[in-house]
Amino acid sequence: MMRRVAILCEFGTLNGGENSLLAVLPRIMAGGWTPTIFCPASGAIATTLRERGVAVEPIEYRASDGGARPRDELREELTERLRRLAPALLHANSLSMGRLSGPVAETLTLPSIAHLRDIVGLSQAAVDDLNRHRRLLAVSAATRDAHVQQGLTAERTCVLYNGVDVTEFQPGEPSGWLQRELELPCEALLIGCVGQLILRKGQDVLADAATLLVDHWPTLHYVFVGTRHSEKEETRRFEENLRSTFSSGALARRGHFLGVRTDMPSLLRELTLLAHPARQEPLGRVLLEAGASGCPIVATDVGGTREIFPPDSEAAMLIPPDDPRALAEAIEALLLHPERRAVLGQRARGRIVAAFDADRSAAGLLRHYNEVAGS
Repeated sequence: MMRRVAILCEFGTLNGGENSLLAVLPRIMAGGWTPTIFCPASGAIATTLRERGVAVEPIEYRASDGGARPRDELREELTERLRRLAPALLHANSLSMGRLSGPVAETLTLPSIAHLRDIVGLSQAAVDDLNRHRRLLAVSAATRDAHVQQGLTAERTCVLYNGVDVTEFQPGEPSGWLQRELELPCEALLIGCVGQLILRKGQDVLADAATLLVDHWPTLHYVFVGTRHSEKEETRRFEENLRSTFSSGALARRGHFLGVRTDMPSLLRELTLLAHPARQEPLGRVLLEAGASGCPIVATDVGGTREIFPPDSEAAMLIPPDDPRALAEAIEALLLHPERRAVLGQRARGRIVAAFDADRSAAGLLRHYNEVAGS
C-alpha cells in the first residue's frame, strides 16, 4: 500500500540538500511512499520534479518584495494545506523547513521528520521548534553533535548520511572537452572548486593559494562551479573580490566562473583535482560526487569531511581551514605526482561506494519513514 509523504523544500534551486533528496526519491517511491513536494513554483527543482512525474505543491516562502513572509502566516497556510492533503508523514528537507513545520506537525499530530543539513547557531526558539518533530536526521555525526550541544533532544536526533548514485558518478578518462569549451590548450591543468560563492565555502582561500602557485605552474587554471544566492552586502563583496583576483595581474584569465552546471558527472571527470577549501561543511555533497567519480580531492578537515574520508582511508588530502599555504602545498604535491593522484582517486571511489551509495542512504531514510509513521 502506498502512503503519501509531504516533503518541504526551502529553495527553488538545486543545491546540495535538493540534490540529495532527488538522489533517493526514486528509491523512496519504490519503497511504498508517494511524495508531494512543497517548493517554490518556479525554479530548477520544480521543473525537475515535474519532468520526473513527481507531484509539486507550489508554496512561496518569500513575499513579492523578496523579503521573508511572516513565519506565523506561513504556518497557518501550511497547516490548512497539510490538513487537506492528509499525508501519513511530513518530511522537512532542511533545518529552516524543520523549524517552520515543527509547530504545524505538533498541532496536526502529524508524524514528522526534519533534516539537519547545516551546522549553525540555534536560538532557544529554534531548538523548541525543531524538538517538536518526532525525529531529526543529521547528515553527519559532526552536525548531530553541534546541534545536540545546543539543546536538540539527543534521543530523537540520528545520523543519516547523504548518498550519491555511484553509477551516474563514476570514473572515466578525461576527453579534454572542458579545455576546449574554455578555449584552453590541451595541456592545461584544471583545479575544480564547486559550491555557492559564499564565505563559508572558502573560495577566497583557493584564490590566495593560486597566487602562491602562479609563478611555478603556468598551465594551471581554476574552474569555479556555482553561483551566489545571498544578496547580503558582504557576500556581494566576496564574489566581487574573488572575480577581481582572476581578472588582472598574473592570475588574469586563469579563473573560469561557470555558474550552475547540469553536467557534473562529466565535468568532474575532466578535472585534474578538486579543491574544497570550505570553512565549515556538514557533509559536502560535491565531495561525495567527486569521490565517486574518482577525482583526487584536497579538502579542509572541517565538519563531516573526516567522516567521508577518515585519515586511515588515505582517500583524500585533508588540510586545516583558512590556510592558503597548506592548500597550495597539497595541490602542488598532487600535481607533481600523477601516480599519487590516481591512487587517491581510486581510494576515494572505493570509500564512496562502500559507505555513501544512494541505495544505502535511501534504505536508511525508508527505515526512518516507516518507524516514525508506523508500519
